[in-house]
Amino acid sequence: MIIIGEKINGTRKAVGLAIRERDTEFIKQLALSQVQAGSHYLDVNAGTSPEREPDDMVWLVETIQETTDAPLCLDSANPKALKAALDRVVKTPLINSVSGEKQRLEGVLPLALEYKTGLILLALDDKVGIPSTCAGRMEIVDHLVGLAKDGGLEESQLYVDPLVTAISTGDKNALITYDSIKAVATAYPKAHITCGLSNISFGMPLRSLINQTFLSMCIQVGLDSAITDPNDRNLMGVMLAAEMLMGKDKYCQNYSRAYRAGRIGPKNI
Repeated sequence: MIIIGEKINGTRKAVGLAIRERDTEFIKQLALSQVQAGSHYLDVNAGTSPEREPDDMVWLVETIQETTDAPLCLDSANPKALKAALDRVVKTPLINSVSGEKQRLEGVLPLALEYKTGLILLALDDKVGIPSTCAGRMEIVDHLVGLAKDGGLEESQLYVDPLVTAISTGDKNALITYDSIKAVATAYPKAHITCGLSNISFGMPLRSLINQTFLSMCIQVGLDSAITDPNDRNLMGVMLAAEMLMGKDKYCQNYSRAYRAGRIGPKNI
């Protein structure tokens, strides 16, 4: 699984305060803790006003890169902020994200094509928002994958997010996600499939239990990436166990290494 650490997000109160006050040590520690917990990418979302966002994104990128060489996932719909960040990144990043919405197609997609970045594709558009069926979502995905490939990106650079909607708003929502994951994996076997995992449990009690169960079921049908909290030890343990049981962990090495490193299982005090 490719883990995209979600915690450097300015919409979170503590992170927003750190951005405003230029609290370098807070951001560095947040970045380092996620990498140590197993993140492969770090999501970077300033979450500030369009006027401030380019400067804030540059500051975040430079601060994080002083601490870790982990690649970044630049999370913004603001082309100016993305362009500023893209000019400062050391390693080829992901861009989060492009959808079928006109604003993102015209503002974000050209940057991904110019810089040859990885790209998260969202199954929504201006006409219907998030379609209520797998077929509707795949129609948008097919269109976006076609645009990305025509622009020069390889299928392996694409991360398709079929979009997880809360189980509290529809008892078939998880099933639609499973069907969409399977459809993407069949149509685009070299692409990655990612999601905002915790959306499934919004509005429900014992959210962590739901998230863990949902993750294991998504892995079983083809999910190979998630935007999530790598410091959730229980969730990471479930992820590694599920991959191992699906035959995706040769000689159980990833699971065993994480256990020996103390990243999963009961925390030693």
